Amino acid sequence: MPRLSRWFVRASLVYFVAGFTLGAVMLTGKAVTWPQMSRWLMAPHIEFLLIGWTVQLTMGVAFWILPRFEGGRSRGMVGAAWLAFALLNLGVLLTASEPFFHGAGFTRLSGRAAEAGAVVAFCLHAWPRIRAASAQKRER
Repeated sequence: MPRLSRWFVRASLVYFVAGFTLGAVMLTGKAVTWPQMSRWLMAPHIEFLLIGWTVQLTMGVAFWILPRFEGGRSRGMVGAAWLAFALLNLGVLLTASEPFFHGAGFTRLSGRAAEAGAVVAFCLHAWPRIRAASAQKRER
């Protein structure tokens, strides 16, 4: 497995543990009558699990499993994939921290922009690999 895939998968597992821990804290808060706890932790809980865990895990596996160039040696624009990794994690952390800045919409907006940038960067990386594989299939 390539190094970037390992980074994606490891980071996704960290978000998995963090997201489920926040969920457990929220459930505990309901039992101990801390109703405000759910309001503060719901957004980070959802962000960690939906974007931090699932999207990041998907990107890591896609980087690993998509067809390679040049007889199986090159993975294409690896820098764009690293940029996607950095932007995705920045976006998740910014978006998850938004409830703690008391209505700072800029934090959520910048986090979502970073996540969108991560998707664009990963698509720039992956598109030539997918296109090359489909061209090779048509030649056969």
